[in-house]
Amino acid sequence: MENNIPLKDISLESTFSAYESKFKALADKKRLHILNLLCQGEICVCDLSEMIEMPQSKLSYHLKILLDAGLILKETRGTWSYYKINEQEINHLLSPELCCLFRPSSC
Repeated sequence: MENNIPLKDISLESTFSAYESKFKALADKKRLHILNLLCQGEICVCDLSEMIEMPQSKLSYHLKILLDAGLILKETRGTWSYYKINEQEINHLLSPELCCLFRPSSC
């Protein structure tokens, strides 16, 4: 008797996992607002806190989620952290590659 074990497409699973974390990060109005502000260019966390009218502790929580998802980049200068959009990752999310996951016949 043969054991036929279905093979999992590991690359597809890892792709789904990567997109899941990115879309979870995007599924929040506050984080979308942060991303919108960062589209203007690099912003210090101290300025971002004032712009979004959010205490730094809450802002840090949202920035960490965006950072872990790879949607923003962080640079520390002295005691301050500066954030900017990860354009490559944002462009990747808006790319035809993502559409191919859901419309393979058009790829």
